[in-house]
Amino acid sequence: MDIDMVSTIILTLGFTVFFLASTFKVLREYERGVVFLLGRFWKVKGPGLVIVVPIIQTMVRVDLRTIVMDVPSQDVISRDNVSVKVNAVLYFRVVDPQRAIIQVEDYNAATSQLAQTTLRSVLGQHELDEMLASRERLNSDIQKILDEQTEAWGIKVANVEIKHVDLNESMIRAIAKQAEAERERRAKIIHAEGELQASQRLLEAAQVLAKQPEALLLRYLQTLTEIAGEKSSTIVFPLPMEMMASLQKMMEKQIEK
Repeated sequence: MDIDMVSTIILTLGFTVFFLASTFKVLREYERGVVFLLGRFWKVKGPGLVIVVPIIQTMVRVDLRTIVMDVPSQDVISRDNVSVKVNAVLYFRVVDPQRAIIQVEDYNAATSQLAQTTLRSVLGQHELDEMLASRERLNSDIQKILDEQTEAWGIKVANVEIKHVDLNESMIRAIAKQAEAERERRAKIIHAEGELQASQRLLEAAQVLAKQPEALLLRYLQTLTEIAGEKSSTIVFPLPMEMMASLQKMMEKQIEK
């Protein structure tokens, strides 16, 4: 066997191996292959063993698993003119491999850029307090907008989560002062409501005692008992004029009997 024959055999084996590797593709359960025939879309294949005819057919793999993408920190100016830095995380997946490959050049990059602009646009329409207290509603608004716009690319945005809202030091101090002032305001309101309720109860008690002189006398005697129980060498017995009149009436009734 001469050298030319050996070279021919090696080339033939190499071509055969290349042909088989180019023809038979194995796609995993979470993968699909978008096959083009002479440059035109033919069909979506997979999972499993896929046959692709070399030269006249080409295939692009598409991953159908959920992709977790960090949205870089964005400078946002809120509706009340507060500058903050906000970042988020985006969860999306490909639901239509054909449109994901044909309708957009790079669906990962396109989705990332769209998420950044949408994040700035939506948060810029809200005040700082809403950004800090209403994250779930803002997450839902951003997710709906992204899902509507990426539907044409065969992308499904499952969830958007705002991770951090970063403020500068001066703004943090201002928020702390505002929270302290709010707590003081609530404490004063609660104290005032307590005083109002107490005064109403005292007024009702005074009206009851005024209608029943005997109740006033019992209350007086109870007060004297409390004073006598204290450790004091001197005890002062106040005698209101109203009580004297009540005692006089009671004595007159006893005499008449």
